[in-house]
Amino acid sequence: MQVLEYRIRTATTDDLGAARAVMLDTVYHDFGTGYVPRWHGDIIDLDGAYLRPARHTLLVAVDERDGAVAATAALDSRGPAHPPNPRWIADRFPSGGTAQLRRVYVRAEHRRRGLARRLVGELLDFAAADGGYEAVYLHTDPAVTGAEGFWRSLGKVVHDEREDSCASRVMHFEVPMRP
Repeated sequence: MQVLEYRIRTATTDDLGAARAVMLDTVYHDFGTGYVPRWHGDIIDLDGAYLRPARHTLLVAVDERDGAVAATAALDSRGPAHPPNPRWIADRFPSGGTAQLRRVYVRAEHRRRGLARRLVGELLDFAAADGGYEAVYLHTDPAVTGAEGFWRSLGKVVHDEREDSCASRVMHFEVPMRP
């Protein structure tokens, strides 16, 4: 069995095209939604969403064999918006005090190697170092293979919209802050 090595680092402007490709492949192939501007607008403007704001970051996992971006993970200070999220979720995780995990995506051929867990760990370190975040939040679609189990292993479910009478299948999680 070949052991693959990955380097996790903060993305640079040179990485944005490859990071965007990972993200777009994920929304088209794993989510089945394709690019939806109101949900995925940050993917088009990764620089403005994650590189320029001081309290935001975009990480990439680079395959050391060929330098290709194998995975992405981002964090920003924007809490979940209402709508589409329930008002009480938006109130519990307000912008500014909430580190929202976003775009934790791993290309299919690089999965099951601990990349997502390593990326999230780096994001939690970033949030802790910031000093201004009081909570870490994320939402996920449990229909995506492995998503629900992965996030349950790192955080706690604060709301599962599948239990509501609405058609949404979003799960909302809080992940413990690192000291």
